[in-house]
Amino acid sequence: MSCCSGRENAKVVIVGSGFAGLAAAATLVKAGFENILVLEAKERVGGRVHTTKPFTENIIEVGANWIHGRKGNPLYKIATEENLLCEGPSASKNMCLPRSVTPQDYFFKEDGKQVSTKLVDQVCSHFSKLTDKAFDDELKQKHRNLSLGAYLDDAFSEFPLAATEDGQQVFEWCKRTECTDEACSSLYEVSASQISYYTALEGGFFNTLGPGGYQAILDVLLRDLPSGTIQCSAPVKSIRWDLVRKGHCEDQRYPVQVVCANGQSFEADHVIVTVSLGVLKDKATTMFEPPLPKKKLSAIENIGFGIVDKIFLFFEKSFWPDDCAGVQVVWKEGPEDKDVYESQSGGEAWKKTWFKKITGFDTVARYPTALCGWITGREALYMENLQDREIGDICVRLLRSFTGWSVPEVSQTLISRWGSDSHVRGSYTFIPDGVDGVKAHKALASPLPPKDKCRGRKHLQVLFAGEATHVNFYTTTHGAYLTGVREAERLISYYTD
Repeated sequence: MSCCSGRENAKVVIVGSGFAGLAAAATLVKAGFENILVLEAKERVGGRVHTTKPFTENIIEVGANWIHGRKGNPLYKIATEENLLCEGPSASKNMCLPRSVTPQDYFFKEDGKQVSTKLVDQVCSHFSKLTDKAFDDELKQKHRNLSLGAYLDDAFSEFPLAATEDGQQVFEWCKRTECTDEACSSLYEVSASQISYYTALEGGFFNTLGPGGYQAILDVLLRDLPSGTIQCSAPVKSIRWDLVRKGHCEDQRYPVQVVCANGQSFEADHVIVTVSLGVLKDKATTMFEPPLPKKKLSAIENIGFGIVDKIFLFFEKSFWPDDCAGVQVVWKEGPEDKDVYESQSGGEAWKKTWFKKITGFDTVARYPTALCGWITGREALYMENLQDREIGDICVRLLRSFTGWSVPEVSQTLISRWGSDSHVRGSYTFIPDGVDGVKAHKALASPLPPKDKCRGRKHLQVLFAGEATHVNFYTTTHGAYLTGVREAERLISYYTD
């Protein structure tokens, strides 16, 4: 047997062409696998990375926006080696950054008055301290079993500014903004203690990509794949595994069969499933035959998968001051206010005020006359059903009533709809209150059939990758990328031993 016994003949089908799928494909190809097929449901490659050029030669990121951290980040490494990063002051200015408030953010209240920069700064930095405690696993015992929202409320109440109306309102804005980071409907649904398993990589947190955007990094991975490796517009309907059994389909050479919605089917030795957790929530019970093990199904059910949408508003000319990096909206009774949240947990009342979930409107890199609004959770999903026109009009009304500036009509809009996209069904993963995240991520990542049931060549039939399968880097593009590499390496070592 050669050193790579059979790897050049091994048939591998990869479901999904996001960072996880492409990283797996590129890693396998580099290792000498010659029989790789990537099936992509959409007509484009990239999954939750979606770089568009809607109106000019300049890009807009409808999906992933930043490279998070530098140290040990494979995507930062690629971007640096290929010279894809945006350098200079414009890199840090002009990027919609959740959670990093600059003095250039203008905070407005409902009555049109601006909140003092000093107060905003004090509340936001105290809020960061409190969330850092959760991330650094330094919570007091009494806070460990709470939701992130309940913990923050309790801890914030001891802060002097909590006694002031402005302090309370900016605090609610902070919680609403943190929802964007967590991709949750509300911080009252996120676990306070589990969040410490998320690991932020060191080094400048948000690294901005240059004029090619995220697509430029995808292109680097695509470069390594032989033409014809990826088949687009090929949604997978079912994955039949464990087909080679004694006295059962004796002529069956391959243990797995992947059937597409259009009736095409592909046989494989191994399948790497990289679809989003949202798609698994939607389809896991019908997609696999035999059904997935209970542990995996409950992990799919228990891990949270939230929605973050962007609302891009394009104007003929800008109407905000040059030093303004964004207009942040502060409500008397915002949706992350504890009493408001509790009173709205049942019923439909929140639909009438869905727009209160928008955190604000940030300036947009390379588009001097555009703003980008952020919205999460059930309100985002509700918004997705409205017409662009209506969403644009409501945003203009908000901007007018909060700032008192003369805000022109919107000339164009671009609105993401990740929740209603049947090939994604959301944005990224969070750990709900009461869920053991580590256990769930691991159950989601474990290959089939389970190890104790494997004999010989039946091992590693169905493998799982994607941000939701990473214990520490879930929610990130580098997390997705690293899981693709992880599963590819699992196969490489299988053919090396």
